[in-house]
Amino acid sequence: MPIRTIKKILQARVYDVAEETPVDRARSLSRRLNNNVLLKREDLQPVFSFKIRGAYNKIVNLSDEEKSRGVICASAGNHAQGVALAAARLGIKSVIVMPRTTPEIKVNSVRSLGGKVVLYGDAYDQAKERADKLMEKHGYTFVHPFDDLDVIAGQGTVGMEILRQHTGPMEAVFVPVGGGGLIAGVSAYIKYLRPEIKVIGVEPIDSNCLQAAMAAGRRVVLPEVGLFADGVAVKQVGKETFRLAHKYVDEVITVTTDEMCAAIKDLFDDTRSINEPAGALAVAGLKKYVEREGCQDATLLAICSGANVNFDRLRHVAERAEIGEQREAVLAVTIPEQPGSFRRFCKTLGRRSITEFNYRYASAEAAHVYVGVQTAGPKERLAICESLVAKGYQVQDLSLNEMAKLHIRHMVGGHGPDNTVADTREVLYRFEFPERPGALMEFLGKLGQNWNISLFHYRNHGAAFGRILVGLQVPSREHLKLKRYVQGLGYRHWEESDNPAYHLFLK
Repeated sequence: MPIRTIKKILQARVYDVAEETPVDRARSLSRRLNNNVLLKREDLQPVFSFKIRGAYNKIVNLSDEEKSRGVICASAGNHAQGVALAAARLGIKSVIVMPRTTPEIKVNSVRSLGGKVVLYGDAYDQAKERADKLMEKHGYTFVHPFDDLDVIAGQGTVGMEILRQHTGPMEAVFVPVGGGGLIAGVSAYIKYLRPEIKVIGVEPIDSNCLQAAMAAGRRVVLPEVGLFADGVAVKQVGKETFRLAHKYVDEVITVTTDEMCAAIKDLFDDTRSINEPAGALAVAGLKKYVEREGCQDATLLAICSGANVNFDRLRHVAERAEIGEQREAVLAVTIPEQPGSFRRFCKTLGRRSITEFNYRYASAEAAHVYVGVQTAGPKERLAICESLVAKGYQVQDLSLNEMAKLHIRHMVGGHGPDNTVADTREVLYRFEFPERPGALMEFLGKLGQNWNISLFHYRNHGAAFGRILVGLQVPSREHLKLKRYVQGLGYRHWEESDNPAYHLFLK
């Protein structure tokens, strides 16, 4: 058993700066899921995240000589604030290297806590490289965000509190996973004292570095990671964190962006607090576990890990929450282009609430409607589709179509180019790029002027990365050239030329 790790957790010095956060019952969620749902409220820490625990425990255990040199870290948010606060309390100089894409609210928070901020690069990896160079030049002591035994022990005090605060039966504890510091400490402690309790990691489906490592039996590097839950956007789980997680974690569940948005709303409904996407991960995983297992009257606990969310992002969260809860169906329906057709279509939908209704002229005979409909769940969504088909409508269910939800719902209208001219056709690409002042112009500069831009949609979600949909008029003989060109731009991208939502509403 992990005696050394347990000893470190029991001896961890975190309460000079951290709070013993409560375990609250989520009343609404408990009723809805027919289980006893508990929330470990790490979003109530002084820096609104559990990260203060590991950062302080690491720094307070440094030697006097290491402290005298000052500390440095690379982080886009929560770890940065933890290091800055811990260093300030101990009278130590701190340098925090943050990507230039970091939201201003987090940069200002680190500065207000006494940290010297260095903005560098567009992502964590670049910031880490800069931190390494500064450490080598000035002799700073590096404070790793997760792959360090003292950091793991500090985070493990969350597990210690959980078992002290809830002594009754418990089926499972759900833990958000990025680099693995939290789940390593929590799983080691809980399995040592209460081995019957399942410890379940939760990751975004597009940032599942621990799940991939568990499947392979070794650490793997993800080729790319999703950006919505930036607090857990890690390509590779830590070496020490994986060693512990591989022994003590029962399984890893992955969730979608929409499911995270729904969990953020669930937490707001129950606590009136707004968790960041990574902070709501565990609740999203808990809900998925209940649906899969069909369990009832079980006690399940989710760790709410942080609430450092940019206010502007809430627009995007609100748009996607109902879909994530499967309480909204997003449909593309072809209706006759004739007087009274809208009314007949709405009558077919019945008295259900319409959340969105966008119209696109298709021809003299038909029109395409982009419609959002409130539902009670996936069964009702299927029933709506079946009833529309039975009435003779052509229906496409776009509820899981990422391009439709990100872009098309804001773009319905307009005509596509004449693809017969000079043997050209419109080719559609979706891009993600680091968001910062001037980033849009930089993207356009890289995109160049080789092909005419026939469609463009960009919307700022207040996140670290921007999302763009671009249509280009391309001669048939240059399609391969375009593909290679796009790959060379260095942006995360997807070709969407065959997306049914594009063909229905924009082509």
